Amino acid sequence: MTLLRLLLAAIIATVGGYTVFVVADHGWNFLPFYFGDIAKMGWPGQFNMDFSALLILGSVWLMWRHHFSPLGLLFGLVIFVSGAPFLCSYLLVASFQAEGDIKELLLGKTRASV
Repeated sequence: MTLLRLLLAAIIATVGGYTVFVVADHGWNFLPFYFGDIAKMGWPGQFNMDFSALLILGSVWLMWRHHFSPLGLLFGLVIFVSGAPFLCSYLLVASFQAEGDIKELLLGKTRASV
């Protein structure tokens, strides 16, 4: 669990730091670039489509983990918009709440106890 937590912290720091520099240089309006690359049907667009699929998968997993409760739906929306930094932050906190139980981390307390 320690290695997972270190990886999550490294992702938060790396992606968060990278984002600060990109926003400083280019601003927050990434949508024209994101969807523009998809429309061009090249490798950058393929990466963006793949990334979108991972965002959807992470969002649905988190909503499911929270039994599609209002909080779970909110978390799913935030992950879809925020990406890896929020998902990794969520998993880091949840890993401590699960006290090292990977089953509970992945399934949530209710499903893990069945």
